[in-house]
Amino acid sequence: MKHLYTKLGHKFGPKRSPAQRAFGPSRSSGLLASSPTATADVTALSLLLLLLATPRIPPCSPPPCTDYDMAYFKAYSHIGVHEEMLKDHVRTNTYRNAIMHHQDLISGKVVLDVGCGTGVLSIFCAFAGAARVYAVDASDIALQAMEIVRENELSDKVIVLHGRIEDVEIEEKVDVIISEWMGYMLLYESMLGSVIFARDKWLKPGGLILPSHASLYLAPITNSHRYQDSVYFWQDVYGIKMSSMMPLAKQCAFMEPSVETISGENVLTWPSVVAQVDCYTIQAPELETITATFNYTSMLQAPLHGFAFWFDVEFNGPVRQRSKKQANQCLDGNTQDASPSNKKKKADAPIVLSTAPEDAPTHWQQTLLYLFEPIELKKDQNIEGSVTISQSQQHARFLNICLKYFTRDQWYVKESVMK
Repeated sequence: MKHLYTKLGHKFGPKRSPAQRAFGPSRSSGLLASSPTATADVTALSLLLLLLATPRIPPCSPPPCTDYDMAYFKAYSHIGVHEEMLKDHVRTNTYRNAIMHHQDLISGKVVLDVGCGTGVLSIFCAFAGAARVYAVDASDIALQAMEIVRENELSDKVIVLHGRIEDVEIEEKVDVIISEWMGYMLLYESMLGSVIFARDKWLKPGGLILPSHASLYLAPITNSHRYQDSVYFWQDVYGIKMSSMMPLAKQCAFMEPSVETISGENVLTWPSVVAQVDCYTIQAPELETITATFNYTSMLQAPLHGFAFWFDVEFNGPVRQRSKKQANQCLDGNTQDASPSNKKKKADAPIVLSTAPEDAPTHWQQTLLYLFEPIELKKDQNIEGSVTISQSQQHARFLNICLKYFTRDQWYVKESVMK
């Protein structure tokens, strides 16, 4: 990173040892005036005694960078990924509105953008009056972000650092952390861990995190068109019987989670809350496995084709932090109803970015788990069960999903991997 600091006029330079930070370079000790030899001996002894007496603070150990991580960063170097995100007007405008909403907490402050991409959020923060913005990205798109910053004449405010947030050096605390860390079904790609790392290492007490809170929802859905397109299509193809293809078609279409857009009309019940995340207090181990129970009552008579995940995030200021107990309520497996009456309690939330089926579509869409065989539901029929989402042991950015549900006097299990 040394060449990057020099190139950007960054004055922090290479990492120094604790002794160098505490006592300055060894060539300028000068603790006692005597002969050069005596001075050196006394200085060395004094330094040794001081270091032994100083309590050691365990360093914040970064996780290793795996081959999967390298492939992930390489994928985010492609312009198409960033074009899709920037063309998502719901996403980008909501972030811009949230930044301007909290302008009084950003103006004149130091901001850290975790996973900056093209740098658009960093530039929004600069427009909001930030004194300095550290824009960090491990993918090669950071090189383009540097050019975009120069093009907008913001090199004096926005400092682009090309590297993992776990590896870069920033030798000052920050007032604000902003990040667009959400993946499909909120937790896919596991980028929230990097935000937690940055928060624990650099955020000042009482600092601002945007977004501040997130909720993951689950609901049963019906979607006959998907079955028609992917499965029943094979019954008759140009007058040729191909029903023998249907079992394979179901395996190929419904084995893994599907990212697609549905509407509110596809949703059979009010959703339940699977998990709630408070970015001010959440710890990385809490994300390794999340389990929640649910109990739905169908509002329609329709075939149950699967279950849908979606999420929303809130951009609350630090004064609205919830207690750790409240933040982890759902992570302990207690679901909450997400009906409109319950959502009204959050009506005072300043800014919300929603990926719900009834709201404007986003590039996240919804994540669907389809059943291999539909189940005919009657109105007011009960569906109960549990869902467990865990990080893959082989690849932490993948998610293992286990859905267990009971209806019509029978238990069912659906297991899949989001990869």
